[in-house]
This record gives sequence, C-alpha cells and structure tokens, in this order.
Amino acid sequence: MKKVNTKKLKTHSLLSILTIVFGVAFLIFMIVVEDEPGTIPLLLIVAGTGWYFITRYRLRSKET
Repeated sequence: MKKVNTKKLKTHSLLSILTIVFGVAFLIFMIVVEDEPGTIPLLLIVAGTGWYFITRYRLRSKET
C-alpha cells in the first residue's frame, strides 16, 4: 500500500514539473508574440510550483 502512494506522489511530482515547463514555454511564446506576459502562463507557473512543493512535502513525510 505504501509503494502505491509513493508511486502516485512521484507521478504527481512529474506532472507538476511538466506544468511548470509548459507554463514557462507558454510565457516565452506570449512575450515573443504579443510583447506582454499573459495571466494564464503565470497561473500555470504558480499552480505548478505550489503543486510541486505540496507533493514534495507529502513525499518526504511518507518516507519518514
């Protein structure tokens, strides 16, 4: 049971990193095309970062 939760948390960690990467890429695209950052890329970066740190905290609390 513990390995299943750890595997799910590692998957969540990977998904949160992908969200951050997609947000950064979208932010760069928006700056190049429209000369200003949009709200959606910034929200993706903030949400992905928050999701990553929450998952990291849960993963470390499961290991101890």
